[in-house]
Amino acid sequence: MATLSPTLKVKKPRPSTGGNGGGPIIRFPVEGGGGGGGGDSYPNFGEKLRRYRLGLVVGLAAVVMLFVSFTSAYIVRQGLGTWDAASNRYISDWVPLRLPTGLLLINTLLLLASSYTIEKARRAALQKAALAPALAIPGISSGEEHSLPWLPMTLLLGFAFLGGQLLAWREMGARGFFLSNTPSGSFFYVLTGMHALHLAGGLVALMYAMAATRYGVRSLERRRIVVDVTAWYWHFMAFLWVYVFALLKFAS
Repeated sequence: MATLSPTLKVKKPRPSTGGNGGGPIIRFPVEGGGGGGGGDSYPNFGEKLRRYRLGLVVGLAAVVMLFVSFTSAYIVRQGLGTWDAASNRYISDWVPLRLPTGLLLINTLLLLASSYTIEKARRAALQKAALAPALAIPGISSGEEHSLPWLPMTLLLGFAFLGGQLLAWREMGARGFFLSNTPSGSFFYVLTGMHALHLAGGLVALMYAMAATRYGVRSLERRRIVVDVTAWYWHFMAFLWVYVFALLKFAS
């Protein structure tokens, strides 16, 4: 009786002849990597990017809780007052804010424009990382010489926003609102000042991202991580400012 025995062919790695009269060289896929001159492996790169983004989310959660507490205190304080001994009752001391709306709108547009430019920088870093194997071939160009300097543009717009905030604070002082004279003025300076402080931290991260892109970090994947995390932090700062501006404008 005839029997049928299946066979399985195992494909062996193809040897390639090394130079200088050496023997055959067999190349296998290599996992791991990272470190100095060479690029990180793609699995490690994706895992590192997720860890950095998770760390960013944890840090931003603390910022969210801080501004939520400011918001609740701002709304509750509007309904409170100071005790007047003469009339034996509480008197409202809340003075509605007279905001320099035009100047604050210009600052908002500057920050939204910087959010656009840093997103362009993030996507350009992503594209460059994806095209890295092809760009290693001589004669292949990514067209980067024709791209705009998105990160320096973002840095310039960020400093312009902070300069605009200084002008807004000066204008509020000219209208009689200072840090300690009225509760509404105090909340204005605390909310806008805390946002400006966090944005200044974003400017430091942005300068580090520029330095890492140009000089400091050789690994392309690590440069992309720096730009990616900085971009998401900057987007959050832009969203946070829109929220603070709307709160001061419509909840007073």
